Amino acid sequence: MKKFLATLIVLMLGLGVFAAEQDDAMAFFNSVVDASNNYSPSLATMYSDNAKIIRQVIKPDGSLVNVYFSGADYKSEMKSNAKFAKLVGYKNFYSDTSITKVSNGYKINAMRRPSPSKYKLKTYMVVQKQPNGKWLVVEELMQTKVQTFLKYAK
Repeated sequence: MKKFLATLIVLMLGLGVFAAEQDDAMAFFNSVVDASNNYSPSLATMYSDNAKIIRQVIKPDGSLVNVYFSGADYKSEMKSNAKFAKLVGYKNFYSDTSITKVSNGYKINAMRRPSPSKYKLKTYMVVQKQPNGKWLVVEELMQTKVQTFLKYAK
C-alpha cells in the first residue's frame, strides 16, 4: 500500500510539474506577443539564433508559398522593421490559442489578426526551455498576405 501511495504521489507531482511548465511556456508566448506589440528591443533576445522562421505567403490565387529565414536573419530584419511598425501602430492580436507538448518544447497554435485588418491567419510558435532556464522561440510559422516576402522564396 505504501508503494502504491508513493507511486501515486510521484505521478501527481510529475503532472504538476508538466502543468507548471506548460503554464510557463504559455506565459513566455504572451511575453513575446507583448514585446512585439510594444516594439521592445528585447524581442530579438526571445528567439534562438538557430530558430526556424517560416512566413507562409498566401498568394492572390489562394496558393501557399513557404519562405524560410534563420533566427539570426529574422532578428536583423526585426530590428530594422520595428521603427516602421511603431510609426504605423502595427500590432498582432491572437485568438483561439492552444498549447501542446512536442518533442522539442511546446507548440502554441493560434489565429493572428494583424492590425488594421479584419481577417485572421494561422500561426504557430514552438518555444523551448533552455538548460539555463531561459525560454526561447525555436520555430515560428506565420501566414501572411504580404507578397513582398516572395522575393525571399527559394
